[in-house]
Amino acid sequence: MCIDLKSFYASVECALLGLDPFKTPLVVADHSRGGGSIVLAVSPYLKKFGVPGRCRIFELPTNIKIIFQKPRMEKYLEYSTKIVEIYLRFVSEEDMYVYSIDEVFLDLTEYMNFYKKTDVQIAKMIMAEIYKETKVYSTCGIGPNMLMAKLALDIESKHSPDFIAKWDYENLPEKLWKVTPLSEMWGIGRNMEAHLNKMGLFKIGDIANFDVKRLKRKFGIIGEELYYHTHGIDSSLIQDKNNIKPIAKSYGTGQTLFRDYFPPDVYQIVLELVDDVSRRLRMSKKKAKTIHFGIGYSKEAGGGFSRQLSLDQPTSSESEIYKACLHLFNQYYEREPIRRVHVSVTNLVEQPEMQINLFEDINQAIKEAEVFSAIDEIKFKYGKNAVNRASSELKASTVKARNDMIGGHNA
Repeated sequence: MCIDLKSFYASVECALLGLDPFKTPLVVADHSRGGGSIVLAVSPYLKKFGVPGRCRIFELPTNIKIIFQKPRMEKYLEYSTKIVEIYLRFVSEEDMYVYSIDEVFLDLTEYMNFYKKTDVQIAKMIMAEIYKETKVYSTCGIGPNMLMAKLALDIESKHSPDFIAKWDYENLPEKLWKVTPLSEMWGIGRNMEAHLNKMGLFKIGDIANFDVKRLKRKFGIIGEELYYHTHGIDSSLIQDKNNIKPIAKSYGTGQTLFRDYFPPDVYQIVLELVDDVSRRLRMSKKKAKTIHFGIGYSKEAGGGFSRQLSLDQPTSSESEIYKACLHLFNQYYEREPIRRVHVSVTNLVEQPEMQINLFEDINQAIKEAEVFSAIDEIKFKYGKNAVNRASSELKASTVKARNDMIGGHNA
């Protein structure tokens, strides 16, 4: 089964305030940052009126008296941990896979006989316990494998009177194949949907009845897997979770700014983002050959740019990555007010021993590597704000505030 905590951040805030999330117009967002601030969650009550779970404050309806709650990531993590402990009262750790802060997979195969109950009855027990102890509502999808449990959760459970949906293979033509747009199905993104639409496929059933060989020729193994997924076929096991370790193919970070930035102030933001990316490269013992840099202009100006630059030699050097970003900035910047900056690196390789470059001061390179290695150790031991550049005291800097956040939001 797959259990999701309904509108989790908003539900936690309602629970703390003693309010019913189905009757309360509550939004989790930092209203003090202005209309451009990102909304992290909205209560189920607001969703009934078509308010999306992710938007900006200025996009919220003005005819509803909305309660704004500032994000508290530490509190949400505390609730999530408490709920995971509830799951572990019903199943062993090896039969649980924590998919995200608010979603989990549980394998009940061996437990129905133990509890002498059906899977639906066990789901009700767990969901009742979650609500009893946290006042947070949950939804549940049940199926013969992880994929079908997830599909039942996403597509039907939220509309079910008891927030539980159980699917089996014979339900697919009626419950899954009629689904449109295609991106409503877990695993199909907007880009994939556009490609499939060009092939004349608009419903999930269109994919299920399509030639699997043509899908494989077009999309490779992903196309073949997609075909089988529309038939509910998935061999993933929760018990294999320790083997699912994604290999990082890139590192990146970005920041949405809460006022207009121009040069030279924006250089400080670029430098702080480069610091973060290069630190992650060093910690993973990687170097990168391609630097990606992007700028988003203010809403009034619109647009921006995103460009990349390939280096002659892979690097994890902050100065080299920063230099590449400034080169792209100076080449493509159009003197508009800046509200978004993004830096990422790709084409990663294992970090070899330091190589001598005839066009580089080797002593300077060694000194920089030693300095940042020492800084990494201090930050790891004492926290990210234990040591920062002197420029972090400038008004344009945001690094100290960001370092106190969790996932880019207030702790």
